[in-house]
Amino acid sequence: MPITWDFVEIPICNTIGGGFEAQLDWIARYLDHALEAVSYCSEPYVHNHSAIEPSGFEYDAVITDPPYYDAIPYSDLMDFFFVWLKRLLIGVSNVFNQNFEPKSSPKWDHSRNDGELIDDSSRHEGDALRSKEIYEMGMFRVFESCNKQLKTDGRMVVVFANKKPDAWETLVSGIIRAGFVVTGSWPIQTEMATRMRAKTSAALASSVWIVCRKRSEITRPGWDNRVLEEMRANITTRLRDFWDADIRGPDFVWAATGPALEAYSQYPVVKKANQPGETLSVAEFLTHVRRMVVDFVVGRVLSEAGEEAVSGLDAITTYYLLHRHDFGMGDAPAGPCILYAVSCGLSDKDLVDRHDLLSRKGKSEGQVDEDRLEETDEPGDESESGGSLFRLKAWNQRKRPNLGYDPHLDHQPAASHKLPGFDEASSLAIEIPLIDQVHRLMQLWRGGDVSNVDEYLDLRGLRRSQLFHPLLQALIELASEGSEERSILESISNHVGGRRLLVQRLI
Repeated sequence: MPITWDFVEIPICNTIGGGFEAQLDWIARYLDHALEAVSYCSEPYVHNHSAIEPSGFEYDAVITDPPYYDAIPYSDLMDFFFVWLKRLLIGVSNVFNQNFEPKSSPKWDHSRNDGELIDDSSRHEGDALRSKEIYEMGMFRVFESCNKQLKTDGRMVVVFANKKPDAWETLVSGIIRAGFVVTGSWPIQTEMATRMRAKTSAALASSVWIVCRKRSEITRPGWDNRVLEEMRANITTRLRDFWDADIRGPDFVWAATGPALEAYSQYPVVKKANQPGETLSVAEFLTHVRRMVVDFVVGRVLSEAGEEAVSGLDAITTYYLLHRHDFGMGDAPAGPCILYAVSCGLSDKDLVDRHDLLSRKGKSEGQVDEDRLEETDEPGDESESGGSLFRLKAWNQRKRPNLGYDPHLDHQPAASHKLPGFDEASSLAIEIPLIDQVHRLMQLWRGGDVSNVDEYLDLRGLRRSQLFHPLLQALIELASEGSEERSILESISNHVGGRRLLVQRLI
């Protein structure tokens, strides 16, 4: 565990958040609130047993905050407190004696195929694949048990806040396989922004509360074209609502998952209309959802009115805009970067190594001052210890000779320098990211020869591109006032706009 345990030292004198007086106030306020709340409730029945064991009851509702995949080693954390609580409470009553009889907190029990449900290979002799399978099957068994014990018109509510696509795919698969339909979802800001975990990691600020009901056992399979069409109709209005509620970043991506699942989960299986015998998997469906969400966000960045989702923008430029909008040119935590990359069909490794768009850093080193970046900076100079932070490379840091060119078709002095992954046998043109083309234009403009700029504009057909001009405007708005980046972008925009006006007058 990457934790050095030590004693808590509370400052006695001050009255701010970490002080003794402030902590005492928080505890007192909680006790007042809790005592008032329970005064109106009937006495709860607490039964400590496995979630897959039948209880003999029928429930109106099941509300669960399940283990978050491989995010938290619950029983390892519990062990630290278990020892001290055992020393304090052993002998107080038979109930305490019974619960503290084991030497440590419960782990996975191989003999019963039951126990703590997390994806942790150390619980399974280092077998990562086996650990993943047990977690996924365990989630399904739990949801299946919930389905059997719910009343016909009952509801199950699942609280989830993991940022990993694999975790969501496992959760969704378990819910659908167990016979549930998602009827609603609500992103609720449950996490304190001031907590230590939020300061040093990509932990989510919101939890998504997914509401489910039992699916009829006679429901027939659905078809992917209809499901995707219905998903788009469901999600568009909700995305606007979430955006207006100021939900951003990874929270925004996952908040959209619930409304999308309302269309997908109503069927036990979704078949592909144009591929007989094949089904639309949860992973494929969530890929469609994430792409729609990022297109919506990019549309908000590109459009002044911010009403329409953008389509046709390449994945690299889409990622760049998402990252730049949320984090600017400063340090960004790995979690959101990886999620945005996955949502765009990319990987963080490709963005660092192949596309030369990101630099990987080990720790925060402050913001980038673009005007101080020298042309002598070489890619890869940044520290890579830990890799917990990423930073966008500025336009004048991207040094690769083929930036903005097609090595298969373009005849330019640096064409002999092959892009990583270039295949000599391939004769197909490659898609050149629009952001690469803009950065190449900026470098040409800085070189001082406008004829080279015009030649490149004509080579790439940028004057006719419907996305080029909105991208330029968006980048101008994202650039710092007075920076060289903004000055060059404005100059290029004026140059292209003036040329277009001249052509229109001649016509």
